[in-house]
Amino acid sequence: MVLVDLLGSGFSDRPPDFDYSIISHARTIADLAVFLATDSIDLYGHSMGGAVAIVAAGMLGKRVRHLILSEPNLDPGGGFFSRKIADMSERDYVAFGHEELIKSSRLDGADVWAASLAASASFAVHRGASSLVLGSKPAWREQLFRLSLPRTVIFGEASLPDPDVQSLPRNGVEISILPQAGHSMAWENPSGLAKVLRELLDGPGQPE
Repeated sequence: MVLVDLLGSGFSDRPPDFDYSIISHARTIADLAVFLATDSIDLYGHSMGGAVAIVAAGMLGKRVRHLILSEPNLDPGGGFFSRKIADMSERDYVAFGHEELIKSSRLDGADVWAASLAASASFAVHRGASSLVLGSKPAWREQLFRLSLPRTVIFGEASLPDPDVQSLPRNGVEISILPQAGHSMAWENPSGLAKVLRELLDGPGQPE
C-alpha cells in the first residue's frame, strides 16, 4: 500500500512553479505508478483526490484493477471550501486567507481539516481549489463513466440524500454507504472506511 501526499501537502515537496491542477496531480500519480513498475493497481481517492484518481485511472488504463472513490468532485464548481478559497486572489489567500481559514476551522471544531491545511502550502491549496472550481472538459463525471473497469463510489450516510446515489449506478458505477460518517469519513469513521475498502478490494473476482 502506498499512501500519497499530493505535491504541496504533508511530507511532499511543494515546488512553486507547479500549477497544482487536478490533471497535473494525476500525471504525478500515474508517473509514480509507472516508476514503481506496478502492473496492477487499485486507486482510491477522496473528495478532490477522487477527481485526481479518476484522471489518473484514465492515464494508467489497464494497469488499474479497481477505482474506489469517496464523495469525489465530479463536476465543475467545487465545494464550499474550494469556492471560498478560489473567490480570493492567490496573493490575498497566501497573505492572510490561509491562516484565517485555519483559525476559523479550529474554532468550528474541524481540527483535522485545520491540521491538514496547516501542513499544506498556501499557494498549492489555492491553485488546487481554483482547479476544482474551474473543472475539466470533459467533466470528471464523464471521464468516470467512460472508464471500463470496476468503479465504486462511497458515500457517508450523513451526506444523504444525494442524487448521485441513484444516477451513478445507471452508468455502471457501484455505490457503497458508510454509516456514522459524512463527507469527512476518513476521520469520522476511519475503521468503518477501512473495512469497506477491504471488502471492496477482496470482493468477488479479485485475485488473492
